[in-house]
Amino acid sequence: MKTLTELLRHLARPGAVELALISGRNPMVKTAAGAFEALDPALLTAEGLQGMLHALVGEARAATVSDKPSQWALRLEGLGPVVVGALRRGDVLNVRVMRTEAPQAGAPAPTPRPAAPPPTATPAPAAQRPAGTGTPPAPAAASRPAPPAGGLSPRPAKGVQILPSERHTPEPPPPAEPPPPAAEPVAEAPQGPRLVVRPESARNLTMLLEDARTVGASDLHVVAGRPPLFRVVGELLPHGEPLPHDIVETMLLPHVPARLRPVLEREGSCDFSLELGQSGRFRVNVSRQRTGYKGCFRLIPREIPTLESLGLPADIAKATHHHQGLIVVTGPSGHGKTSTLAAIVDIINRETSHHVLTVEDPVEYLHPRKKALLSQREVGSHTKTFATALKGSLREDPDVILVGELRDTETVRMALAASETGHLLISTMNTPSAAKTIDRLIDLFPPGDQAQVRMTLASSLRLIVSQRLLPSADRQGLVAAAELLPGSVALGNLIRDNKTYQIPSLQQRGKSLGIVRFDDSLAELVRSGKTTLELARLYAENPDELEAVVTGKRPGAPPEPPPSPEGGKLLSKMGNLLNRKSA
Repeated sequence: MKTLTELLRHLARPGAVELALISGRNPMVKTAAGAFEALDPALLTAEGLQGMLHALVGEARAATVSDKPSQWALRLEGLGPVVVGALRRGDVLNVRVMRTEAPQAGAPAPTPRPAAPPPTATPAPAAQRPAGTGTPPAPAAASRPAPPAGGLSPRPAKGVQILPSERHTPEPPPPAEPPPPAAEPVAEAPQGPRLVVRPESARNLTMLLEDARTVGASDLHVVAGRPPLFRVVGELLPHGEPLPHDIVETMLLPHVPARLRPVLEREGSCDFSLELGQSGRFRVNVSRQRTGYKGCFRLIPREIPTLESLGLPADIAKATHHHQGLIVVTGPSGHGKTSTLAAIVDIINRETSHHVLTVEDPVEYLHPRKKALLSQREVGSHTKTFATALKGSLREDPDVILVGELRDTETVRMALAASETGHLLISTMNTPSAAKTIDRLIDLFPPGDQAQVRMTLASSLRLIVSQRLLPSADRQGLVAAAELLPGSVALGNLIRDNKTYQIPSLQQRGKSLGIVRFDDSLAELVRSGKTTLELARLYAENPDELEAVVTGKRPGAPPEPPPSPEGGKLLSKMGNLLNRKSA
């Protein structure tokens, strides 16, 4: 059976206008005269044709093919603009690849690498909307028609292509202008995230949340006076027209729980979790601001993550073997601390028979029943405050206590007390590094109590994980860089003696203790190709040192000058002179 590349090569022949691929039949090419020519005596299988469709349009798009026709406009090397149509009727898969311009003489063989769809694609229903994937730039703006109507933003953000969904149309798009002569190949910079959403979803919250999950957004912002905003790979991408304040109020207020409506009226803000059927689970903040109401929806993954899926070191799991102590996950807001907590709790849930008690505001991940006993409590619904829940938890026979966040002095005081009384306590803090986390825990207390806090931390601290998310090398996702500071005798002595300023020095020489510096984690991401040196330098504590570690050059060292002809002659004379003396 011929490969997809071999079949597409026939479409590049003069007079060929369409490649017809139907499971159970021979692959055929259609000429301009309307005749079909068989290309291979072997029959196409449904599995083989599905694989070809994956190679053409991507796995996410191919998975949406149904009994309703789907169509995608692509650009393939050696073929230029093409239209790929697909239809599934029972067990029969029908795929058509149609040319939209005449083949060029001497063009290279086509390769099935999807490129940016031209702007002639038409909107499609939700069931056929493809997931966003990175693509090369679209054709020049001079040949583009006006953006389609239907709520899509006419001015996308820099580096973002906002495209309508695709639907089958009976007629192919009109032929495009022939492209200019091929120029020298130029290396293209990685494109930013691409937003492919339904135009009709701009004023429907349920559809917006579905689209946010489809495009891989981490958050959705619905703000009065602004278009809906999707946070994709750290960037806020607008969709549609600005929303009036009354529309936003209608979208948000029905989802606020009845118990929190007085809180919203009194304090102007409230937090809760929301579950919307197929859309999934979300952490929600609704607040009032100058132009009206605002809603922020954090998307919670459907599956409990693992350390491996998050890209975090497996050594984190070793800290769960302690029967008591303190584990703190730190980092800026929105950098995956909650997901790391969920992965740690899942390890305990899967491998031990402990009683795990969680106190969250609100409950985000719903842990399934495995080997351990899990009790998940929500602040506001099941307990008044974190401190109240911690005080009561000591009478509930827990082995592991998870506190969503160490926010205030009273919560930290109860957490330290629990870590000393035979419980493993796990929590988060919004601090930039491991060393600053220790300083923050101590500085929360008045000077008279700090000596006792240092003694408690020195003996009970088991691990600090400080993590950041940064864009991947292709700018289509995020990767995690993590700093690990496990508890040790050396670290305990520095905390006890109030010499936390020496912790960075301990981190430089403490690799044998399991310490991982943040810059070392960044360097490993660069070496493995998961991110670029330019991106890693933006997050590094010492960018010059990071570059020196990755490239092997001393920071600031000038390049070695090439040897001059005079210098070469002088070295040759000196060598001859030494040879004569030795003789």
